[in-house]
Amino acid sequence: MGSQLPADLFARYLRGRGHEVVYFCATDEHGTPAELAAAKAGEPVADYCARMHGVQKALSDGFRLSFDHFGRSSSPENHRLTQHLAANLHAAGLIEEVTEKQVYSRADGRFLPDRYIEGTCPNCGYDKARGDQCENCTKQLDPADLIDPRSTISGATDLELRETKHLFLRQSRMRERLNQWIDAKTDWPVLTTSIARKWLNDGDGLQDRGITRDLDWGIPVQFDGAPWSGMEGKVFYVWFDAPIEYIACAAEWAAAHGLGDTDWQRWWRTDLGADDVRYTQFMGKDNVPFHTLSFPATLMGSGEPWKLVDYVKSFNYLNYDGGQFSTSQGRGVFMDDALDILPSDYWRWWLLSHAPESSDSEFTWENFQTSVNKDLADVLGNFVSRVTKFCRSKFGAEVPQGGSPGPREEALIADLTAKIRAFEAHMDAIEIRKAAAALRAIWVVGNEYLQEAAPWAAFKEDPDTAAMQIRLALNLIPVYAVLSAPFIPDAGAAMLAAMNVPDAGWPDDVPAALSALPAGHAFAVPDVLFAKITDAQREDWQVRFAGGRG
Repeated sequence: MGSQLPADLFARYLRGRGHEVVYFCATDEHGTPAELAAAKAGEPVADYCARMHGVQKALSDGFRLSFDHFGRSSSPENHRLTQHLAANLHAAGLIEEVTEKQVYSRADGRFLPDRYIEGTCPNCGYDKARGDQCENCTKQLDPADLIDPRSTISGATDLELRETKHLFLRQSRMRERLNQWIDAKTDWPVLTTSIARKWLNDGDGLQDRGITRDLDWGIPVQFDGAPWSGMEGKVFYVWFDAPIEYIACAAEWAAAHGLGDTDWQRWWRTDLGADDVRYTQFMGKDNVPFHTLSFPATLMGSGEPWKLVDYVKSFNYLNYDGGQFSTSQGRGVFMDDALDILPSDYWRWWLLSHAPESSDSEFTWENFQTSVNKDLADVLGNFVSRVTKFCRSKFGAEVPQGGSPGPREEALIADLTAKIRAFEAHMDAIEIRKAAAALRAIWVVGNEYLQEAAPWAAFKEDPDTAAMQIRLALNLIPVYAVLSAPFIPDAGAAMLAAMNVPDAGWPDDVPAALSALPAGHAFAVPDVLFAKITDAQREDWQVRFAGGRG
């Protein structure tokens, strides 16, 4: 909800408007979570990550996420680029070796990464704060700050501090430059800039941050292909290498498609043409500090002309029926179960139309049922079904001829034009909930026209007028298909297929779009676009995903 789906919406929209787009995502594979999950599964961590990449790719395909490339942060490209950027930062004096005391768990026999230490946040009192950041108040933390710390691996509290040496990114030296950069982003969401400024200016301001860890799985700390003296056996911290995968992912994409370095670098290097690139990131609010501060500091500090992000669209949290989603408790419906229940368009519509932009959103089965039944089935699906079935029964399975548009049709075109332009403005601004509401309003226009024109009544007295009305309504279906495709791509494709339109352009010229299908053009009555959710189904799902199973 906070990253892949809204990014897909925006990528599909931009493609529909004729822009050249690349849409990248990747699995974030390094760090302790992967090590522990692999151990639990009884697999080597590299094999486990490769398998999970396939699982996640299948799920993203199921949700129709239109990645140009779905990469992996463990790729050779990301290894090379991460080590290269670290070397540049070191040469610029922005990396220093620091001997520090780090939490060691005797029960686990290992140093604990920050996020595998849990305790009470000294700032807000949240009792499940991690050692690197409190998810509740987003304050950056050090494990030593936590009250009553414990290992999340074993629950052990016999933790001790031991000396170890690590590399630190001297972010504090970049504070002023980052401040100026953030201040210039006047169009960013308040959620994004408020979190970035909080990290920049609260307390002592932006802190230097460790970029290495005592782990086996990750990108080795090397310098020009050779071990980094004193850093043998260490890897780069996942939050250092993961954002770099945005760039490495482009290199993977180019290699996979037989393209050269200039083909991907023109998107990423301002000396090779990236000045005309509009670069947007999508993420949950907990990831904002790393993408607005640490990653930009890495690119700025490298001394190379890398493209910096133009817009960071961040989201609040999605909660589940009065609480939080929990994989361990089986509480909530997750991607694999969701696709077993209903096609992806149902989920895409609800999630996007309830995007947690200004505040947290809450999924309830009652709300989901209402949204699907009223928006998708009663408004969009009902319009397509009524128009195509009526035409087939009265005029046959071809667009009918006869009649001339009048004042009612002129008013429809004017109203529709205004609503489409409003929809485009919301999409351009990535105002997702407003865009969804605007799209629904466009669907409503067609239904209102049918009700007012009443071609079924006109047919009895004036078949030519009824033919004109239904011809206009049939032409609305491809328009709806194109506008709706970023939200509900399968339904969009089904509408175009039913109308026998292999491809339809964006309705920049609404009058032309509403006369694109000429008289005699063949069409088919599509299957039901959206089936209503019954009360029995809703009640069954509520019980099934209420949680309580291990």
